[in-house]
Amino acid sequence: MAAGDAEQVRYCGRFSYLCLKLTLITYSTTFLLIGALVLMVGVYAEIERQKYKTLESAFLAPAIILILLGVVMFLVSLVGVLASLRDNLRCLQTFMYILGICLLIELTGGVVALIFRNQTINFLNNNIRRGIENYYDDLDFKNIMDSVQKRFKCCGGEDYKDWSQNVYHNCAAPGPLACGVPYTCCVTNKTDIINTMCGYKTIDKERLSVQHVIYVRGCTNAVLIWFLDNYSIMAGVLLGILLPQFLGVLLSLLYITRVEDIIAEHKLSARLFEEARQGSAPEFAGAGCCLCYPG
Repeated sequence: MAAGDAEQVRYCGRFSYLCLKLTLITYSTTFLLIGALVLMVGVYAEIERQKYKTLESAFLAPAIILILLGVVMFLVSLVGVLASLRDNLRCLQTFMYILGICLLIELTGGVVALIFRNQTINFLNNNIRRGIENYYDDLDFKNIMDSVQKRFKCCGGEDYKDWSQNVYHNCAAPGPLACGVPYTCCVTNKTDIINTMCGYKTIDKERLSVQHVIYVRGCTNAVLIWFLDNYSIMAGVLLGILLPQFLGVLLSLLYITRVEDIIAEHKLSARLFEEARQGSAPEFAGAGCCLCYPG
């Protein structure tokens, strides 16, 4: 190979190394900042939740989920930033493996949820019933459930009868809410005045007799049907979650390969230099002898 071609190859190698390094640093730093932001929001939400919390369980607490997500994102991204800055192969491989494992877990979980669809729906319904039991004690769950019921025009998990799990809405309860559902289950009327007792005495009635008063379908099926009808949004959400992780794995793999090539090239150059130095030693020794004894 000509000297000019070899120099061009080395220049391209250095350029690709710098591009991958800057890209990986930017990628890791971006998610480091996002993780820190998510963590701060989660901590703030948890502090506010503790002020009004009347239930000791952390079931479905968005603040806890945000804190855990923020901590994981921050720590993993920090490993990526330090590894790319220091060109540490162990840290780079750790960063790549963590991203790959997370991606694999998410894909496996999605496939398992699709294969065992009925079991997944039952699992969600059972957890929603647990939340309904503490509806008035857990403000986080209450706000989520109210929002979902209004947005998707549904009631309860499996159906509106799930509200009998709550001690205030159970038909055996003594209060005015007995045998009723929250007003967010009610079919929206055209007036601006909200009738909070619109779901009064509906749980013990059949679906056909109350379907003009409250939404009778469950929220689990309602949300699932909405996702199936809006498959483009669902695909966008999945890509938004999975694509950045796949990109991180790919960048890490390319950068690790490039760093290993540079290390191998450096070791080869050092070995050739050492061999050349050792090979030239006898010649220098002979020349010294001749200089000492010119005759």
